[in-house]
Amino acid sequence: MDMLTLSHVSKAFGEHTVIDDLSFSVAEHSVFGFIGRNGAGKTTTINMILGLLRQDAGEIWVNQEPVHYGQTTTNRYVGYLPDVPEFYDFMTPKEYLSLCGDITGMQKAQKNNRITELLELVGLDGINKHIHGFSRGMKQRLGIAQALLNQPLLLICDEPTSALDPLGRKEFLDILSDARQYTTIIFSTHILSDVERICDEIALLNNGKIALCGTLDEIKGLHQGSCLEIVFDSDRDAAAFQGIFPATKQLSDVRLSFDKTTKTDMLHMMQYLAEHHIQIQRMELLEATLEELFMEVISE
Repeated sequence: MDMLTLSHVSKAFGEHTVIDDLSFSVAEHSVFGFIGRNGAGKTTTINMILGLLRQDAGEIWVNQEPVHYGQTTTNRYVGYLPDVPEFYDFMTPKEYLSLCGDITGMQKAQKNNRITELLELVGLDGINKHIHGFSRGMKQRLGIAQALLNQPLLLICDEPTSALDPLGRKEFLDILSDARQYTTIIFSTHILSDVERICDEIALLNNGKIALCGTLDEIKGLHQGSCLEIVFDSDRDAAAFQGIFPATKQLSDVRLSFDKTTKTDMLHMMQYLAEHHIQIQRMELLEATLEELFMEVISE
């Protein structure tokens, strides 16, 4: 079942079209990477999903129910973590989550059990100091605990790792990986290495439209033609090989690179090397990275 569906959604501010006929769906219990440059329209799309911004055209469904601007009944299914979550800094993590539980009407026993469970999940169990003394990473972990408090069916994270150091990003992504068994996750970001690590599917937003959508394998499959690198034993062999296969970049006297190379091309090169007894140190077919595909799309 699809937990989230957008169908032909558009949004303009004045004469500027931010979202143009946007359609995609997110399967239940998946991690969906929503990527694009800063200003691509990711946050605008999220605000429409949350019913905080009216779309000019199209329809949005959360858990098979339509989203209506200003009538955010579908938000009972949603947990939301902004890029910079705000807290009452004079509280401890347990006090803050308890307040959030009271606001949403949770029963005391259910609330206390859920708080204990979540503080353990995000690695803040036993932390009793006030939130004003927290690092950015600790605040992000508390933010995801708050977003998961009501056991949402859909968790939306808007640029959650953009200001974290490498260790903080790793810890946060580990938490998301654990949470996916309980919820569906929309992970909006421009940090492509994070996407490659945890996302099942991605949608690349460019100029208000979906430029790429699917699993990483599917997307890379559409862009066949990886980079092949060969390191020769001698510069003479490298020069001779380059004369036979001229579509190459010379990275050094003995190191050649061939762009847009398929596995069939690689087999032909291997056959030539074997037939002519040319010794090499290494041959490696490097698949296109998400960053390379991203740069290819946005430069078109």
